[in-house]
Amino acid sequence: MLQLLEEIRTCVLCPLPHGHRPVMAANPKSKIVIIGQAPGRKVHESGVPWDDKSGDNLRKWLGVTHEQFYDPTLFAVLPMGFCYPGTGKSGDLPPRPECAPQWHSKVLDHLKETELTLLIGQYAQEYYLQKSEQSLTETVKNYEAYLPNYFVLPHPSPRNNIWMKKNPWFGDNVLPALKNRIAAAIS
Repeated sequence: MLQLLEEIRTCVLCPLPHGHRPVMAANPKSKIVIIGQAPGRKVHESGVPWDDKSGDNLRKWLGVTHEQFYDPTLFAVLPMGFCYPGTGKSGDLPPRPECAPQWHSKVLDHLKETELTLLIGQYAQEYYLQKSEQSLTETVKNYEAYLPNYFVLPHPSPRNNIWMKKNPWFGDNVLPALKNRIAAAIS
């Protein structure tokens, strides 16, 4: 697996005007796989997955410490796009489409002890669930339908605070179930 991770870290598969800096983490013993969208500018600069406000929110949602989250034997991080895609008119651009087909199955083949995969946001859910017309809200509301293979979540960006206020069932029902699954997987 070390050779594969080095190949990913030196990947230049797609054109990126601000440079390549793949950000991910994995270990053959990873218990939980987090599949999100792509690193933002701050994560691109630090090189540390989820090293931003979204990561702070995600760790709260999961009910884990900073140390637990960054233990690759507990958590693997595989974004849909491993590098920061740049900024568009209304925020970050979508993840580059080359990464997931090129790297995900190769990495996942090495993760033999995974107990849970989190699909965070629409890009991960569309790719892995191959869903058609269902909205992200409906997908998350029906999270139990995707278990035990996947636990579906919205993106934990502070920009989604309005969504969380409009959907109190997420904090009341989904987050406690998520914390229970995480605790069971890492215990």
